[in-house]
Amino acid sequence: MYKRTVTKAFTLIEMLLVLLIISLLLILIIPNIAKQSKHIQNTGCKAQLKMVDSQIEAYTLKNNQAPATIDDLVREGYIKENQKQCKSGANITITNGEAVAS
Repeated sequence: MYKRTVTKAFTLIEMLLVLLIISLLLILIIPNIAKQSKHIQNTGCKAQLKMVDSQIEAYTLKNNQAPATIDDLVREGYIKENQKQCKSGANITITNGEAVAS
């Protein structure tokens, strides 16, 4: 008498269904991640502008005059060189005593 050996394995159809579901999830998720990345960069730039504004205020209190350029803040050590630009690529400048991204 022969004994029948039963092995448990996935069929091709089951594997294809799993791959289809994973593919659909990726198609739905990837565009949302790209949108969130842009939103995070914009929010980060606004926060960086507020930080530079506070350093402009500190500079003004110490020197009794507002800095003429962003380089004045770097030179005096209020901000670092890499803080003159947002992660989105916008340059930070000082206009009318306030930090502005352009």
